[in-house]
Amino acid sequence: MQKENVIIKLDKFDREILRVMQRDATVSMAELSQHVGLSHTPCWRRVKRMEADGIIRQKVTLLDAKKLNLGVSVFIYVTLKNHDGDSLTKFENAVQDINEVVECHTTSGEKDYLLKVIVQSIEEYELLLKTKLTSLPLVDHISSTFALKQVKNTTALPI
Repeated sequence: MQKENVIIKLDKFDREILRVMQRDATVSMAELSQHVGLSHTPCWRRVKRMEADGIIRQKVTLLDAKKLNLGVSVFIYVTLKNHDGDSLTKFENAVQDINEVVECHTTSGEKDYLLKVIVQSIEEYELLLKTKLTSLPLVDHISSTFALKQVKNTTALPI
């Protein structure tokens, strides 16, 4: 069972296990244990404990967006008309149904949300904007910024 809002203490072996697994989730337990300097069973126990604690949420395959012809990244600030709990929930639920939205963050300050959208082209983004984004519940204002170049891309957390 995943422990919510509990800070879990990690030692140097746990952190090294996580570093290795962030680089390559397909690493075998034998390779992982050898890399971190533990025998197979203690290494396996640590991985299983971190999975049970929710530190390791899932193992995924990362795709190359450009090779899939998804080379346009757009960052979108959204401001809502209302800020009551029901309005926020309606917006957040509606965003879940738009596949092109790969990230959605609530933000502080003047804007309510920051979305990251990945599409094939500017034309595809324009269509998405007109048909889906402006139709999201209670949207007051949308401001889009196109990424020109990705300088850094990592999914690894700084542990």
